[in-house]
Amino acid sequence: MKKIIFIVVLFVINFLVAQQKNTVLEWQEDLRHMQQTINDNYAFLFVKTTKELFNTEVEKLHKAIPNLQQHEIIVGISKLLALFEYGHTNLSYNQQSFQFAQFPFNLYEFNDGIYIQGTKTNYAKALGGRVLAVEGKPIAEVLDAIKPTVEMENEQFFKAYGINNIRYPEILHTQKITASLQDEITITLEKEGEIFNQSFAVMPKGNRVPTHRGFVAQSNNWLDARDQRATPLYLQNLDKIYSATYLEKDNTMYVRHSRIKDEEGERTKDFYARVFRDIATKNIDKLIIDLRLNGGGNNYLNKDVIKSIVKADKINKVGKLFVIIGKRTYSACQNLVNEIDNYTNAIFVGEPTAENVNFWGDNRPVVLPNTGITLSLSYLWWQDKPALENAPWTAPSIPVTMSFKEYASNQDPVLKAALSFKEKDFKPRPQEYIVSLFLSGQHEKLAEELPKMLQDPLYAFYDFETGLCGLGNILLQSDRTPQIQAAIQIYTMVLQMFPNSALAYQSLGEAYLKVGNRPLAKKMLHQVCTIDGNGEFGTTAKELLESLRN
Repeated sequence: MKKIIFIVVLFVINFLVAQQKNTVLEWQEDLRHMQQTINDNYAFLFVKTTKELFNTEVEKLHKAIPNLQQHEIIVGISKLLALFEYGHTNLSYNQQSFQFAQFPFNLYEFNDGIYIQGTKTNYAKALGGRVLAVEGKPIAEVLDAIKPTVEMENEQFFKAYGINNIRYPEILHTQKITASLQDEITITLEKEGEIFNQSFAVMPKGNRVPTHRGFVAQSNNWLDARDQRATPLYLQNLDKIYSATYLEKDNTMYVRHSRIKDEEGERTKDFYARVFRDIATKNIDKLIIDLRLNGGGNNYLNKDVIKSIVKADKINKVGKLFVIIGKRTYSACQNLVNEIDNYTNAIFVGEPTAENVNFWGDNRPVVLPNTGITLSLSYLWWQDKPALENAPWTAPSIPVTMSFKEYASNQDPVLKAALSFKEKDFKPRPQEYIVSLFLSGQHEKLAEELPKMLQDPLYAFYDFETGLCGLGNILLQSDRTPQIQAAIQIYTMVLQMFPNSALAYQSLGEAYLKVGNRPLAKKMLHQVCTIDGNGEFGTTAKELLESLRN
């Protein structure tokens, strides 16, 4: 009996010790440990931010710690990691050493606003409401306030993964959405023409909003804003990693692939072998692979997917192969998207991905010695595209978004766009087509095709101005005169289409400097200043002009 009492007492003591708040000095020591670890061992992460900015922000937090509550310090640390803008470099708000609470709702951004997609049954009135304000502050202001707490790769990442930081009371307080750490907040909603306020009480710590692939599913305790009498294909069988459906009416095979991982009982390799056997034996002339909910996994499994597609001559053609991407397409799935783009004739449909084309991924745990907080720091560079072709995301060739009404009524405009697309001469990669005409000397055809493509709504997704200037910039990296002259031709062509392009004028000015034509360079740079004034291009042009005077 004494032994049992001793064990209970020891457990209580250990529990109480674990619950004690760390001292100011311990927090400051942990902050220094993080700073030194990153500067010494992870300096390669200083790509989108600088070492100087990071260290300056560390000093600010170090100085502020004596006046901060524990949760404010933790959010402060997460904001330091968010400076790197790599999703795999982060701080989880659900750890053994600490745990943030959550309000019981799931937000989802549709093309007409942010809505309560899911919530607990006792907040049924709020379900499907469009969010107008949080604690009286407009939703746009609230989103701006929480952005610094999100390790966002790009705007899509924030839309998919970041907006639900609103459900953490600790973040709302730290970012001054609330005046104190509150266990209840009020959200202003609009639903069916009515504007009303809904209060949400915080859930007990340890209780989490039960999302799967970004959505709350209907259950005994939770509600989904979607009509439950039917389920669209992209949300069917989400307990499975992948599934295939033969759409006989459309002569199409639809594949939903929502994780880069082997399914228990059927490996990725075997699943795709089965899919392509069906394609070969049935009356199927189109394949749609849906990756919009795929958040990654083991990218070594991508090879078998690519090999299966490349070997399928029947399907690997423009207009026969479609890949749906979206704001939850991330991590190892970005690698799959890159490889599909590199090696197949797929047309991408939907929204841009949540991942940079090339990125720092994976992560190692780094435990802070005093507080026991675990940081996740990226350490592997994934590059499937040439460095000069890097981009913040993969953009779709056929951009399609979804409204809340379409979600709620089980419509799928993205799949519909892929099924109905029949343009035989569509160029899913316009820049490659334009470059091929340029490099092969087909200038007359280029002069004929380019204006038509600019006016064609099918190519509204492509930024010809930025894309072509980017091509010129690749050529400009060379010190060889023929390449620089080719870049000058491209910039000149861009200006014929976009006469007020500050980007093209600035690039042209830099090109003329490279070939030693200072008078023309100055003329181009002065034009930039006229067009852009105090903007980004104008500022750079003024700096270049000033350097030419010295």
